[in-house]
Amino acid sequence: MDGGEATLEFWFSTGSTHSYLTAYRIGPAAAEAGVALSLQPFNLCALFRADGYRPFPENAPRTLHMWRDIARRAALLGLSPRLPAPYPAPDVPMTNSIAQVMVRRGRGLEWLRSSFREWFENGLPPGTEAATRNSLLALDEDVNAVLTDANAMSNVLALEAATRRARKLGIFGAPSFLVGDEVFWGDDRLEDALAWAKGAWL
Repeated sequence: MDGGEATLEFWFSTGSTHSYLTAYRIGPAAAEAGVALSLQPFNLCALFRADGYRPFPENAPRTLHMWRDIARRAALLGLSPRLPAPYPAPDVPMTNSIAQVMVRRGRGLEWLRSSFREWFENGLPPGTEAATRNSLLALDEDVNAVLTDANAMSNVLALEAATRRARKLGIFGAPSFLVGDEVFWGDDRLEDALAWAKGAWL
């Protein structure tokens, strides 16, 4: 490191189940580590489609393990999700567009936590009208104004560019953390990514 503040890029999709855990951990963890945080939503489902990959089929052993894993880790964070949550979310590209707007407004993590509360605690997955309305109103945001910005062509194109960049960087899942050119995947790799950002492994 050059002595300046290190930066951790948090690459997430609003339809990513394990990003629920990260949304509650990453702000305090980065602050404690003295690492700057940059939030980057992207359309993970577009990468999945391009690869012909379908994650977590209903009732598959991996899917059942995912819900149990989230339940265990959520309990450690003092969270009370109702599991299994509705999955998959119906319109993740739209909510990723909203996330991008909220990141620009400096409220990305606040909104992400609000969106995940609707999904994991109230049973309203991202992309439903009720979840969108509730998650924004909880932050006293103007729903129509946010949706207008989210649907703006410049915002749509920016999200597409971010998704292409994710592919180029080798990001294949969410949550992912980027430090320079180094990619860490999964909520349980957050501490490793922060250690790398601080130069602990260099």
